[in-house]
Amino acid sequence: MLELKNISKSFGGLHVLQDVNVSVPQGAIYGLIGPNGAGKTTVFNLITGLLPPSGGSIEFEGRSILRKRPHEITRTGIARTFQNIRLFKEMTLLENVVVGAYRHMDYGYASLLLSLPRYREHERRARERALELLSWMKLEHKAHDLADNLSYGEQRRLELARALATEPRLLLLDEPVAGMNTSERAELMREIVAIRDRGYTILMIEHDMRFVMGLCETIAVLNFGKIIACGTPEAIRSNEQVIEAYLGREEEEETQ
Repeated sequence: MLELKNISKSFGGLHVLQDVNVSVPQGAIYGLIGPNGAGKTTVFNLITGLLPPSGGSIEFEGRSILRKRPHEITRTGIARTFQNIRLFKEMTLLENVVVGAYRHMDYGYASLLLSLPRYREHERRARERALELLSWMKLEHKAHDLADNLSYGEQRRLELARALATEPRLLLLDEPVAGMNTSERAELMREIVAIRDRGYTILMIEHDMRFVMGLCETIAVLNFGKIIACGTPEAIRSNEQVIEAYLGREEEEETQ
């Protein structure tokens, strides 16, 4: 579904990514891990058009998405969440999710200004879909609350519901469980599996190794801008390069 071939990214003389190859099959939950500064978020920014690559190609469903603007990439069927939550906190949960559905609305300014039937029908369907997505995230009972009143974990789930409102086929999750407690992580793991089972493909960046190992079928490891390993959780867990670059470092810190 998503193919990154020999992707490179440089900022001046700094090589952030070098010949990165990633292949995400349809229906997968695919993990991208690595130490801080490895280039993971840069990969997401390249996929979503926030940055242009210095070299290589990116294809989604067999078609190049290079040189497309972020909103054009969203229209192709790719959505993302961010490491730092980006919500409209003075709007309700329902309104936040409806915003994500606006790319599907085609009623024109005249229908909006005059509140014509076409406008009202689009709005009705968007609200129904938003309520459905909030129910997926176990937030429908707070649909009319302000987003600013949510707990951190609930804000994470709301951002995920808003991304789903764009009707993507590929969902990019940037550290989805950052800041969550153990029970919130377990709940989100179940919700992500349910999302995949509804027909979505998921590519995620995450530092919580238990979460990644328990959820992803395939994991790619990025270190100093290069992919050093790719395989099943079992293969990644036993890979010496990964242990040295990532897992070993984490285990050493836990024992100090």
